[in-house]
Amino acid sequence: MTAVIDESVTAEHTWANEAIVKQRAFFDAGGTRSYEFRLAQLQKLKQAMLKYADDLEVALKADIGRPSLEAYVELNTAMDELNHTIKSLKKWMKPKRVATTMFAQPGRSRIEFTPKGVCFIMGPYNYPFLLCIQPMIGAIAAGNTVIMKPSSLNPEVGKIIKKISDEYFSDDVVQTFLGSTEVTNVLLQEKFDHIFFTGSPRVGRVVMAAASKHLTPVTLELGGKSPTIVHADAKLDIAVKRVLAGKMMNAGQTCIAPDFVFVHESIKDAFQKKMVETAREFYGVDAHKSPDFGRLINKKHFERVKGLIDPAKVLIGGESVEEDLYIAPTIMGDVEMTDPVMQEEIFGPVLPIVSYRDLSEIYQQVKALPQHPLALYLFTESAEVEREVLDNIQFGGGCINNTMMHVANANLPFGGVGESGMGSYHGHQSFKIFSHERSILKSTTMFDIKLRYAPYKNKVKIFKALYK
Repeated sequence: MTAVIDESVTAEHTWANEAIVKQRAFFDAGGTRSYEFRLAQLQKLKQAMLKYADDLEVALKADIGRPSLEAYVELNTAMDELNHTIKSLKKWMKPKRVATTMFAQPGRSRIEFTPKGVCFIMGPYNYPFLLCIQPMIGAIAAGNTVIMKPSSLNPEVGKIIKKISDEYFSDDVVQTFLGSTEVTNVLLQEKFDHIFFTGSPRVGRVVMAAASKHLTPVTLELGGKSPTIVHADAKLDIAVKRVLAGKMMNAGQTCIAPDFVFVHESIKDAFQKKMVETAREFYGVDAHKSPDFGRLINKKHFERVKGLIDPAKVLIGGESVEEDLYIAPTIMGDVEMTDPVMQEEIFGPVLPIVSYRDLSEIYQQVKALPQHPLALYLFTESAEVEREVLDNIQFGGGCINNTMMHVANANLPFGGVGESGMGSYHGHQSFKIFSHERSILKSTTMFDIKLRYAPYKNKVKIFKALYK
């Protein structure tokens, strides 16, 4: 059964330890090792996702105002990852033969992928189902057990994740704990074999500090201000639509959303005009009435995002309705890097536009940001510009002539760099990050090479001759 913890009893802490002890016993007994077991768990998860799809759509609407299409983008992304993993699992589990160097002869070398043990997965509020389930898929595929902690800001989605655990998994394989930060803090005191966290850099530091007490490996999927560059030769209509769609999905609450746009000064006016027109096409004159536009997660974030808007620079939008946690799709023009909206990750439906004359200006300004971008998007028809930008900006991952779509490809690892993240996952990379790559050298006993044995007399010259 999935545990729901009342905060009044968390001080005892025994529930956390008992859950981990139970899973570790099952793991140590070899219960998760076989391909058949792992495949069965993944197939159970697929059954559950199919059963609860409509309920998840309703829950996402209730928790974060998610439009139906965006809800199914989230669900389909998780399902694609699951199907890809089910199809590929047997191949991924096979040991990998590697070459054996001369000094290690006679023998053969291989890498085996062994499970780590009990894994702790913490999900964020912005994609509350997907960003719990995607790492869970990798952890189960790699042969681990899972302790899950969904975000407390999504109570309805959390209840469904609980139902999935209750109905489809035993406690010694998957357990889900619901509750607030106190529950998370109690769990972080325990010793896990891997911790996977998606959220802010601020909380990421807390998670990493807790993990360091047990030397537990961590994967941190964090964030940062992800820039978009629209170069002078970009196809404007396509650039505007793809930037706006990426920014306004989930009301801007996406870690890889275009945070702001660098637009070449020669096309700035045309870009801004087209952006305003397209915003009206997407969401109508009053986006508050649009069924295709989401809401902020809570009042705290509503107030924070609202405070970043400079009315004097608003080209369209800027309106808000507090009781509905609504902030209109907002485009800001003539923004400077020193403006308040440029000092933190926006994580809301506000898109600042900054003009530039030369690409070198962008490199300097991006390097001055407090952390490397999690994503970068470039719109250009020039292969030379593409190569130059990629060579001069450090970032986690991104797209050329699109936004956010790199995360839809399970063949591409996803993750940040520096303070925007640590480690990557998706597809095969998820399997590998939850696995220990164990090196094995098997030597033959049919014959023996005595070169490395003492006494060394008359053998040194052979090694000197090989030193080239």
